[in-house]
Amino acid sequence: MSIVADLHTHTTVSDGTLTLERLVRLANEADLDAVAVTDHDRYHPKLSNPVERRPGVTVVRGIELRVEAGDQRLDLLGYGLEPTPELTAEIERIQQDRIDRGRRIIENVESHLGVDLEIEPREGLGRPHIARAVVESDADDDEFGAVFDDLIGENGPCFVSRNVPEFETGLALLEDACMLVGLAHPLRYGDPEAALARAADLDAVERYYPYDRPLSPDEPDALDPLPVENAIAEHDLLATGGSDAHEEELASDGLPALAWERVREHLPEPVES
Repeated sequence: MSIVADLHTHTTVSDGTLTLERLVRLANEADLDAVAVTDHDRYHPKLSNPVERRPGVTVVRGIELRVEAGDQRLDLLGYGLEPTPELTAEIERIQQDRIDRGRRIIENVESHLGVDLEIEPREGLGRPHIARAVVESDADDDEFGAVFDDLIGENGPCFVSRNVPEFETGLALLEDACMLVGLAHPLRYGDPEAALARAADLDAVERYYPYDRPLSPDEPDALDPLPVENAIAEHDLLATGGSDAHEEELASDGLPALAWERVREHLPEPVES
C-alpha cells in the first residue's frame, strides 16, 4: 500500500521531538501529499490556517484531545481546526493541569529513584519527556519503554492521573472548532468494542495505524481490523490514520490515495503559507 497522507503526528509543541519545519522536510522526504499536526491537547502556534500549503506538502492543523468515556479514556482527533474561545480556554486549563501533574510525576520519580532528572514542568510536558529524562539520568533504567510502562505508566508507582474533559464536553468543543472529529487508534484501548461504539457520534476513525502487533489477517497474532471496518461501514465514517510519530519516522502507516481523497473533500482548501 502506498501511503500519501500521515494524519497523526506530534511535534515539540507537545511530546514529540520534531519541529514543524523538520516535520515538513520529513513529509517531503517520504513523498507525502499531506501531513496533519495533532499535538496532545494543543494546536500548533505556527500554523495559521485549518489547512496550509507548505513547500511540497499540505499541512492540516489538528489536535489530539484525551477525554473521559466511562470506564476508559479515549483520544479524539480534530482536523481542520479553527480555534474557538471555548476550546482555547479548555486547552489552557488542561495545560495548567499538565504542568501540575508533571511536577508531581517528576517529584515522584526523583524520590523513587534517588536521582535529579534536570527537567522542569512546562506547557506541553508529557510522560515521554519524563521517560527520556530518566533514561538520560544517573538511574539504572536505560530503556525508554520500560520506564514508561513500569515506572510512570498507569499502574506504575510514580503515575499521576490527569484531569481530562468528559467525552461529550470534549466532542462538543472539537465539533465547534474542527471540520472533522475522529477516534484515534481504536484497537489500543482496553475495551475496543466500547471505544468503537463511541464512533457513532464521530466523523471518522483511525483504520490505518502502526499497532504493536501486525494488523493483517495473515499473521497469527494479528489485531483484527474487522471491528474497525464494521464501525466505518455501520456509521458511515471516514477512514483516517497515521504514524502517531513522536520522533523521526513518518508514514509508518497512513492513508492510501483514495482514503485521503475522501478526507480531503471534507476539509477547506489549503491556504498558501
